[in-house]
Amino acid sequence: MDFTPTEEQAAAADLAARIFGDHSTHERLTAAGTGSDAGLWKELCAAGLVGAVADTGLLGLVLLLEEQGRTTAQVPFAASCAYGLLAVTAHGSPEQRERLLPGIADGTVVVAGAIAGPGALSAAPPASPPHSPSGRLTGVLPAVPWLRDATHVLVADDRRRLWLVRTAEAAASEPVELTAPWSAGRLTLDGAPGEALGSAGAYDDVLATARTAFAGLQAGVCAGSLARAVEHTNTREQFGQPLAARQGVQLRAADAHMDTEAIRVTAYEAAWRRDEGLPYATHALTAAWWASEAGRRVVHTGQHLHGGAGADLTHPVHRHFLWGRQLDAYLGCGGELLQELGELIANGKAET
Repeated sequence: MDFTPTEEQAAAADLAARIFGDHSTHERLTAAGTGSDAGLWKELCAAGLVGAVADTGLLGLVLLLEEQGRTTAQVPFAASCAYGLLAVTAHGSPEQRERLLPGIADGTVVVAGAIAGPGALSAAPPASPPHSPSGRLTGVLPAVPWLRDATHVLVADDRRRLWLVRTAEAAASEPVELTAPWSAGRLTLDGAPGEALGSAGAYDDVLATARTAFAGLQAGVCAGSLARAVEHTNTREQFGQPLAARQGVQLRAADAHMDTEAIRVTAYEAAWRRDEGLPYATHALTAAWWASEAGRRVVHTGQHLHGGAGADLTHPVHRHFLWGRQLDAYLGCGGELLQELGELIANGKAET
């Protein structure tokens, strides 16, 4: 396997780094509160970074999300690409791809996702054919990340079928606060019309894609947190020496670096395997476990190495802490993911 980015992937990542770095300043993020940065989202789409994912693949998306994570930029990049662009590209009908993909690429269509826990929704086809392309969705999704930005939400029913629902046709959509300042919402569906996306197997593929994408986002969050900690401990002096000169600080930072690299390399492997057409669901689950379990350790370390400043809610490193904890919960928490992975291994269904 070769994780070396192509010229196109590297160019997209460099452009993303410049745009995120220029626009996701501490002052601008503070002003956004729990909302998204509409101006930044418009610029990312105008630069072609969302549409580029169709060509650069999941590995390209992971590289872009690393750059977003470093700055904790508040835009629905991961959701709209994983649940929208890549999902529709892989599983949409020709008509769906023609209708939806241009809007997703230019940012006028934003897709949020709520598929990690099927069973919250039920779907009733209008005339009950076995493979109806449309259905009526009923249920409540209590906290959907980036819902307040979304024009569509991708949901899974109690039979693991995927449906695209227009948020405007939901019975109710109200803001909720998450650990991280994402523009999340509570979605209530009461017979809302939905269009089927894909057939058997689409759920597993989209879930694995999303796990890999959000693991890549966590790699960036951790890298950003650690970079801030390194800068702080190299400039902050105690008893005439930088904090970084102390062995305990060095060991904590080294462990955090190794954890961050583990998140990154497992996300790269899962993404590369998908792009190569190889089985990757188990690898995505492994990346999600590292992102959840190790990611939580890294952002705690980043905050701890800042001392009292890290506990300041207005300090930039605290935002990394909140994002890391939110991604830990969103991915399913380490124990749950490890149990799922263990069951696959025990049942002989783990990929090699």
